[in-house]
Amino acid sequence: MSMTRFGLLVVTLVVFITGSALGQQSDDKEWWESTVFYQIYPRSFFDSKLDDGVGDINGVTAKLQHLKDLGIEATWLSPIFSSPQVDFGYDVSNFIEVDPLFGTNEELENLFAEAKKLGIRIVLDFVPNHSSNEHEWFKKSERREDPYTDYYIWHDGKTNAQGQRIPPNNWQSVFYGSAWQWSDIRGQYYLHQFAAGQPDLNYRNEAMVREFDEILRFWMRKGASGFRIDAINHMFEIEDLRDEPINDERDPNSYGYTHHIYTKDLPETYEVIGRWRKVIDDYVKENQVEQIIMMTEAYTNLTMLMRFYESEDGKQPRAHIPFNFAMIEELNSDSTAYDFKYTIDKWLENLPRGKITNWVLGNHDKPRLASRYGRNRISGMALLELGLPGVAVIYNGEEIGMEDFRDMPYEDSLDPQGCNLGPENYKWASRDPQRTPFQWDDTFNGGFSAAPKTWIPLHPLFRQVNLHKQKEADYSTYQLYVDVLAMRKERLFTHGDFRSIAFNSDVFAFVRFLRENEDRSNDPYHVIVINFSGHPSTVDLSELYRFVGEEATVRIVGTDSRHKVGSKVNTTNLAVGPYDALVVGNVSAASALHLSVSLFIAILIKHLLG
Repeated sequence: MSMTRFGLLVVTLVVFITGSALGQQSDDKEWWESTVFYQIYPRSFFDSKLDDGVGDINGVTAKLQHLKDLGIEATWLSPIFSSPQVDFGYDVSNFIEVDPLFGTNEELENLFAEAKKLGIRIVLDFVPNHSSNEHEWFKKSERREDPYTDYYIWHDGKTNAQGQRIPPNNWQSVFYGSAWQWSDIRGQYYLHQFAAGQPDLNYRNEAMVREFDEILRFWMRKGASGFRIDAINHMFEIEDLRDEPINDERDPNSYGYTHHIYTKDLPETYEVIGRWRKVIDDYVKENQVEQIIMMTEAYTNLTMLMRFYESEDGKQPRAHIPFNFAMIEELNSDSTAYDFKYTIDKWLENLPRGKITNWVLGNHDKPRLASRYGRNRISGMALLELGLPGVAVIYNGEEIGMEDFRDMPYEDSLDPQGCNLGPENYKWASRDPQRTPFQWDDTFNGGFSAAPKTWIPLHPLFRQVNLHKQKEADYSTYQLYVDVLAMRKERLFTHGDFRSIAFNSDVFAFVRFLRENEDRSNDPYHVIVINFSGHPSTVDLSELYRFVGEEATVRIVGTDSRHKVGSKVNTTNLAVGPYDALVVGNVSAASALHLSVSLFIAILIKHLLG
């Protein structure tokens, strides 16, 4: 055999073995089933025009390499469609047109294409519960023009004891005040569960529902890899519009005034989700493209949430991923290791057979990870979310430890959810603090924009916390995310089993392992250990996983850990420092592959050269 042919044979075999052994995207899993979705809030990501202080589509395209370097393979964009921006894009006036503030449809298609070149998929935010009151549908409905007359929820209202016309019931808006707004043009009230500029659509109107079937098909044809369905559990209201029972009578204008049993989580919602799943699956089958996914957003209880996966008889598939907000809604900086174990186990135990779990630590509506759990816990929470089985969803800025700008002055605040409460009460209700511009570097406006003023102010500490500074550091939150995102692509994390333990109220740990050998002590495993407190502790990992050896190798450490990557630790007497976070285990999948390929090449060369 010539050396040229020999070389080609070796290269071919190495490529084959490398691809097979790593299993980075195994053919027995769909692309999304173990991925990390990176949520981008476009207004605050990057201003490509550099002059208006607002992020845009071309800004996302310009920063795709950041996602690639980080290790991201999928992202979803908060709304970019035509909108008067009453609720910053969640009040859509045209569902198939990009708002000029963000760019054009052509620029969005270019984003799809450029992202695809880098192996990144783009998921769009889909807002079906309501439209803007500037949408053509609403204007025609307000004028009683067919077929739009009943596209929205209209009512004459009722008359009080003083002979005044008042709303038909006691329903309140999420954004404070009555959920009903009078229209002089139509001479009726319309329902709006959010801002008055966001009239609720009527999902009992088949023609209206068909409109959204076509909107989904429109964006799938353009190249969208999926849809995140916003505020889905508000979609239906009880038909007779009866009053809801009183919950807290102190403030009749507050959303907490009633129990929302007639305006949320109605069973008809799940049927529409099942319908859209069929629209999506039929498109995929007819066009022979990779799976397009649907993720649903609903702040509701676990029972209601699990129904978004499939019908009770299992015959109707619904959402691929109903967002799991347990770590946002149920856990915080005061939670113990026992709390974390209970919450995680509860979700996994209720997961329908064969479905994929997911974990979310932050988004544009809720306080950021670093602010909710504290700076000291950033490393631990990152390892927790990214090490757990299934899908993870991270919010832009989490990878550098961005915090809320909770002390943003009232005069700089724009979010109606906060502003409607006035200068005395806006601070904790406003969502502006977690929507501040991304902190790229320590230059003017954090490298986000060259405009004299950004749409909302940057966090005052952007010169201390920014991507450029963290890339240059010896080790940083950004570098930790890069390492963990690379680790979770290994087969141990895409396919491995899971088991957890709370060693005490401070230290939580879980193991990911594969059952590959008759002698289980040789099975690959990694243990993630997290100390949620400022007190040191010592733990015995064999209490969690009896097949750990006496010694394990440190694979990844948090930014403040005293352990060193590559060092050996005693698994039965592991010292865990204050707020420590680390990954320990036997030889990593990547290292095992390297050794196997090296041994294979050595044997092959010896055989061929005689």
